Amino acid sequence: MKLGLQINAFNWPGGAAAIGPTLGRIVETADRVGLDSIWVMDHFFQIRGGGPPEAPMLEGMTALGFMAAHSTRARLGLMVGGIHYRNPGLWIKATTTLDVLSEGRAWFGIGAAWNEEESRALGWPFPPLRERFEMLEETLQMANEMWSGGRGSEGRHEGKQFTATRLLNSPQAISRPRVPIMIGGGGEQKTLRLVAQYADATNVFGGPDRIRHKYAVLREHCDRLGRPYDEIERSTLQGIDLERDSPAQVVDWFGQLGEAGAQHVIASVRGIAHLAPLERIGAEILPQLREL
Repeated sequence: MKLGLQINAFNWPGGAAAIGPTLGRIVETADRVGLDSIWVMDHFFQIRGGGPPEAPMLEGMTALGFMAAHSTRARLGLMVGGIHYRNPGLWIKATTTLDVLSEGRAWFGIGAAWNEEESRALGWPFPPLRERFEMLEETLQMANEMWSGGRGSEGRHEGKQFTATRLLNSPQAISRPRVPIMIGGGGEQKTLRLVAQYADATNVFGGPDRIRHKYAVLREHCDRLGRPYDEIERSTLQGIDLERDSPAQVVDWFGQLGEAGAQHVIASVRGIAHLAPLERIGAEILPQLREL
């Protein structure tokens, strides 16, 4: 089983001036102890459940570029990008840039988005859900074209939401056959269908019973589309609190998730600013997860 880290808060000691050095140390430690991936959220205000909206939050793509300079092996991505925050060409170009500068370690994490409050507050239009799904599917189509090799397809895209006249992408991504695409969300009619049609990974929330069900729905979509189910990496977003749970309890819980079909657990970790939890994860949890 793979293990990734989601960094979902930046309210660390020292205020704004300390965020950069602290984030650098966290990423360096997570990379060194062997975590497979490191993620940040694509939000501009802190989200419900994570703290008040006024809590510190970094813009995701800029943060990932910084994180690439502080790591050498872990893959990097957004968990997950809100489709309406950037147009398709910028999504694909920014992710390609991350992949090139990280020497082939980018993920393209993307989803239909949900946070109307922060969108309205900062002036982004917040289209209806149907339109956001159209935007998502067209962006996925354009990504596949622009990551198709060479300098892209050099073709056009004309859809309901976007028109692009030349799908040029130079330099091309280093990841092969393309930057891997993760679609976040567990919507059974649209989201998981898009995963089956376009993506390399899915990310869903919940305990073993819930994720087992979501993966079963994904398999049904794959069967209908003729896509091999095993081509899609199955991940789930969880949490690690070593002040509450022992490493053995964490491994047992992740084992249950693995039995439900999860292959990659991406976890927020309590107290990561002090680094000790990451060191314990590397020493006491990762070796056992590799055997699951």
